[in-house]
Amino acid sequence: MTYDEIKNILSAVDDPVVRLEMVMDLGKQLSPVPDGAVCSEITGCASHVEICRAGNRFYGMADSDLVRGIVAIMVAIVDGKTPDEIKKIDIMKLFSDLNINLGAGRLNGVNSMIRFLHNL
Repeated sequence: MTYDEIKNILSAVDDPVVRLEMVMDLGKQLSPVPDGAVCSEITGCASHVEICRAGNRFYGMADSDLVRGIVAIMVAIVDGKTPDEIKKIDIMKLFSDLNINLGAGRLNGVNSMIRFLHNL
C-alpha cells in the first residue's frame, strides 16, 4: 500500500481509536522480508523493530501490532526510493499529516526510525 493510499484511508476516519485500529491493520499487510534483505534493529523503540532493505525495496517487522502498523507507514513512505531521495523527504511531516494519536514513547520510536532512514 502506498503512503497516499494510507493517508486517504486514515483521513476518512475522525475517531482516534478507530484510526489506531486501522494503523494496527496496516501492520498485518507488511510483506514478508525476503531472503537476502539486510535488516537493522532500530534502537530507541520501546518494541523490537527491524527495518530491512533489499535494493530500494523496504520491509519491516515489529513485536507489537501498533508498531508494526507504524513500520508499515514508514516503509510506504520510503519504498522504492534511494538513500539520497529519502534524505530529502520530510518523513516526520508526512507521518504527522496522518494525525495518529501516539504517546511520547511511541513518538520516540518514530523519531528513531526516521533517523535510521535518513542515515542510510
